[in-house]
Amino acid sequence: MLQYQKYQSKSTLEGANGKWFIRVVNGEQVDVAGLAAHMAQHNTPYSEGTIRGILCDAVNCIKEILLDGKTVKLQDLAIFSLGVSCKPSDTANEATPDKVRCYTFKARGTGKLSAAQRAAAIRMKEMEKYSVE
Repeated sequence: MLQYQKYQSKSTLEGANGKWFIRVVNGEQVDVAGLAAHMAQHNTPYSEGTIRGILCDAVNCIKEILLDGKTVKLQDLAIFSLGVSCKPSDTANEATPDKVRCYTFKARGTGKLSAAQRAAAIRMKEMEKYSVE
């Protein structure tokens, strides 16, 4: 279940300032070791160490593939890709890599984690204790 908090926007964007919104509050962060430990509890013949090694290798390979300009699809999870955010140019000739502000990492839900599937599966609950600023 996702927990959320309410907050009042202080944005200067028209139509947002002073309005109330909700945001998801993420709990514990699970790293590769934690994921391996979790997976090892699901009746697998593989040890936590073996799973961790496979996951570390997978992470390294995914990075390699992305840096080669390809996308990586993990079924029922996401399609991963790299992108850019850049400054605008007046002409096509001026649109060059030196206009790149930053490189982005994108993950787009797929299969059982696609937008429609998420909307049907996610349940939300307001956090019990927090301060509204």
